[in-house]
Amino acid sequence: MTELRKFSRRSALAAVVGISSAFLLAYPASAQFTGETTGSSRTPTTVQQAKSARIGRDVSLTGHIVKHLHRDHYLFRDNTGEMRVEIEPVKWRGRRISPEMTVRLRGEVDRDFRGRYISVERMQVLK
Repeated sequence: MTELRKFSRRSALAAVVGISSAFLLAYPASAQFTGETTGSSRTPTTVQQAKSARIGRDVSLTGHIVKHLHRDHYLFRDNTGEMRVEIEPVKWRGRRISPEMTVRLRGEVDRDFRGRYISVERMQVLK
């Protein structure tokens, strides 16, 4: 009787593994797609897009930090407009950045009583 139980457990396990494998092989993973993506899944890359993005949306902006506004807030400008950004002191990493330098800011859209702004998580100086 014990051998029969072992056999039926093994058979059931083999059947489950076989069916799962067949299912997974029948449907290719979407991570293999390398073409253009359309719709709302694209990360906003301009100030104009970031201004209409939902709160919490990740963004990647390339442009210039043109003015210090107050505390950790600065005015960022690209070819489509201007937007307030929040850059904590630790994100500067001791770098001195002028308005003439091009930077890439990665962060997320946030909002306070003054309106929308980008909370910067990473800042990269481009040459």
